[in-house]
Amino acid sequence: MTPLPGGGSVADSYRHVSKLVTPADDLRLPGAYLKWYDLRRADLELSEEERQQARDFLVSTELPFDDELGFVILHKCTPTFSFLLVQTWRGENELWETVFAKNDGPFQLHTWPGNHRGTFCVWEMGAVWHEAQAWSRYLASERDDEARKAYVQDRFTGVV
Repeated sequence: MTPLPGGGSVADSYRHVSKLVTPADDLRLPGAYLKWYDLRRADLELSEEERQQARDFLVSTELPFDDELGFVILHKCTPTFSFLLVQTWRGENELWETVFAKNDGPFQLHTWPGNHRGTFCVWEMGAVWHEAQAWSRYLASERDDEARKAYVQDRFTGVV
Protein backbone atom coordinates (compact mmCIF):
# COMPACT_ATOMS: atom_id res chain seq x y z
CA MET A 1 0.00 0.00 0.00
CA THR A 2 1.27 3.48 -0.89
CA PRO A 3 1.82 5.73 2.17
CA LEU A 4 -0.63 8.59 2.53
CA PRO A 5 0.81 12.12 2.25
CA GLY A 6 0.40 14.77 4.91
CA GLY A 7 2.25 13.57 8.01
CA GLY A 8 5.48 15.39 7.25
CA SER A 9 4.73 18.67 9.02
CA VAL A 10 4.98 17.13 12.51
CA ALA A 11 8.57 17.27 13.75
CA ASP A 12 9.99 14.01 15.05
CA SER A 13 10.97 15.84 18.25
CA TYR A 14 7.38 16.99 18.99
CA ARG A 15 5.86 15.54 22.15
CA HIS A 16 2.18 16.23 22.64
CA VAL A 17 0.97 17.29 26.10
CA SER A 18 -2.56 17.80 27.38
CA LYS A 19 -3.77 21.25 28.37
CA LEU A 20 -6.48 22.47 30.70
CA VAL A 21 -9.52 24.50 29.63
CA THR A 22 -11.24 26.46 32.41
CA PRO A 23 -14.05 28.98 32.17
CA ALA A 24 -13.66 32.44 33.66
CA ASP A 25 -16.02 35.39 34.07
CA ASP A 26 -17.94 36.42 30.97
CA LEU A 27 -17.13 39.62 29.11
CA ARG A 28 -19.80 42.06 27.99
CA LEU A 29 -18.70 44.39 25.20
CA PRO A 30 -20.70 46.90 23.17
CA GLY A 31 -22.73 44.65 20.85
CA ALA A 32 -21.49 41.30 22.22
CA TYR A 33 -21.74 38.97 25.17
CA LEU A 34 -18.77 36.60 25.31
CA LYS A 35 -18.08 33.54 27.41
CA TRP A 36 -14.45 33.28 28.51
CA TYR A 37 -12.09 30.29 28.49
CA ASP A 38 -8.52 30.10 29.75
CA LEU A 39 -6.31 27.47 28.10
CA ARG A 40 -2.86 26.45 29.36
CA ARG A 41 -0.51 23.61 30.16
CA ALA A 42 -0.75 22.44 33.76
CA ASP A 43 2.78 23.68 34.45
CA LEU A 44 2.05 27.23 33.18
CA GLU A 45 0.28 29.64 35.47
CA LEU A 46 -2.17 32.09 33.95
CA SER A 47 -2.43 34.90 36.46
CA GLU A 48 -5.41 37.11 37.14
CA GLU A 49 -3.21 40.02 35.99
CA GLU A 50 -2.65 38.37 32.59
CA ARG A 51 -6.36 37.66 32.21
CA GLN A 52 -7.24 41.23 33.21
CA GLN A 53 -4.72 42.59 30.69
CA ALA A 54 -6.44 40.59 27.95
CA ARG A 55 -9.90 41.69 29.10
CA ASP A 56 -8.85 45.36 29.27
CA PHE A 57 -7.38 45.06 25.78
CA LEU A 58 -10.67 43.74 24.38
CA VAL A 59 -12.68 46.44 26.16
CA SER A 60 -10.46 49.09 24.55
CA THR A 61 -10.53 47.45 21.11
CA GLU A 62 -13.51 48.46 19.02
CA LEU A 63 -14.58 45.26 17.29
CA PRO A 64 -17.64 45.58 15.02
CA PHE A 65 -20.18 43.50 16.97
CA ASP A 66 -23.92 43.61 16.32
CA ASP A 67 -25.93 42.06 19.20
CA GLU A 68 -23.83 38.86 19.11
CA LEU A 69 -23.12 35.93 21.37
CA GLY A 70 -19.79 34.17 21.37
CA PHE A 71 -16.71 33.26 23.35
CA VAL A 72 -13.06 34.11 23.95
CA ILE A 73 -10.13 31.73 24.38
CA LEU A 74 -7.08 33.13 26.16
CA HIS A 75 -4.45 30.53 25.19
CA LYS A 76 -1.21 30.82 27.14
CA CYS A 77 1.12 28.91 24.83
CA THR A 78 4.46 29.62 26.52
CA PRO A 79 5.52 31.73 29.49
CA THR A 80 5.76 34.79 27.19
CA PHE A 81 3.43 34.06 24.24
CA SER A 82 -0.38 34.05 24.25
CA PHE A 83 -3.16 34.00 21.68
CA LEU A 84 -6.43 35.83 22.33
CA LEU A 85 -9.12 34.30 20.11
CA VAL A 86 -12.43 36.16 19.84
CA GLN A 87 -15.32 34.16 18.34
CA THR A 88 -18.87 35.26 17.57
CA TRP A 89 -21.78 33.50 15.92
CA ARG A 90 -22.99 35.19 12.74
CA GLY A 91 -25.23 34.30 9.82
CA GLU A 92 -27.15 31.91 12.10
CA ASN A 93 -24.56 29.11 12.01
CA GLU A 94 -21.15 30.60 11.18
CA LEU A 95 -18.32 31.08 13.64
CA TRP A 96 -16.38 34.29 12.97
CA GLU A 97 -12.98 34.90 14.53
CA THR A 98 -10.52 37.68 15.27
CA VAL A 99 -7.09 36.62 16.54
CA PHE A 100 -4.74 38.69 18.66
CA ALA A 101 -1.32 37.63 19.97
CA LYS A 102 1.26 38.93 22.39
CA ASN A 103 4.88 38.03 22.95
CA ASP A 104 6.47 39.95 25.82
CA GLY A 105 4.41 43.00 24.94
CA PRO A 106 0.84 44.15 24.32
CA PHE A 107 -1.72 42.20 22.32
CA GLN A 108 -1.77 42.93 18.59
CA LEU A 109 -3.86 41.72 15.69
CA HIS A 110 -2.30 38.47 14.48
CA THR A 111 -1.89 37.87 10.76
CA TRP A 112 -0.64 34.95 8.72
CA PRO A 113 1.21 35.07 5.44
CA GLY A 114 -0.62 33.73 2.41
CA ASN A 115 -4.16 32.47 1.93
CA HIS A 116 -3.89 29.15 3.77
CA ARG A 117 -3.91 30.13 7.43
CA GLY A 118 -4.22 28.57 10.84
CA THR A 119 -7.53 28.43 12.63
CA PHE A 120 -7.54 26.38 15.84
CA CYS A 121 -4.92 24.16 17.41
CA VAL A 122 -5.92 20.77 18.74
CA TRP A 123 -6.29 22.15 22.30
CA GLU A 124 -8.43 25.15 21.30
CA MET A 125 -10.73 22.81 19.41
CA GLY A 126 -11.83 21.23 22.72
CA ALA A 127 -13.54 24.47 23.72
CA VAL A 128 -14.61 25.20 20.14
CA TRP A 129 -16.24 21.76 19.79
CA HIS A 130 -18.19 22.31 23.00
CA GLU A 131 -19.28 25.76 21.83
CA ALA A 132 -20.41 24.39 18.45
CA GLN A 133 -22.60 21.85 20.23
CA ALA A 134 -23.97 24.51 22.60
CA TRP A 135 -24.77 26.80 19.65
CA SER A 136 -26.52 23.96 17.81
CA ARG A 137 -28.71 23.42 20.88
CA TYR A 138 -29.47 27.16 20.92
CA LEU A 139 -30.39 27.15 17.22
CA ALA A 140 -32.81 24.25 17.81
CA SER A 141 -34.42 26.06 20.76
CA GLU A 142 -37.02 28.82 20.85
CA ARG A 143 -34.04 31.28 20.86
CA ASP A 144 -35.77 33.33 23.53
CA ASP A 145 -34.22 34.88 26.64
CA GLU A 146 -34.30 31.55 28.49
CA ALA A 147 -32.47 29.85 25.60
CA ARG A 148 -29.86 32.63 25.48
CA LYS A 149 -29.25 32.21 29.20
CA ALA A 150 -28.94 28.44 28.74
CA TYR A 151 -26.33 28.99 26.01
CA VAL A 152 -24.35 31.43 28.16
CA GLN A 153 -24.39 29.04 31.14
CA ASP A 154 -23.34 25.99 29.08
CA ARG A 155 -19.57 25.77 29.78
CA PHE A 156 -16.76 23.35 29.16
CA THR A 157 -14.11 22.48 31.72
CA GLY A 158 -11.57 19.76 31.24
CA VAL A 159 -8.37 18.38 29.88
CA VAL A 160 -7.88 18.51 26.12
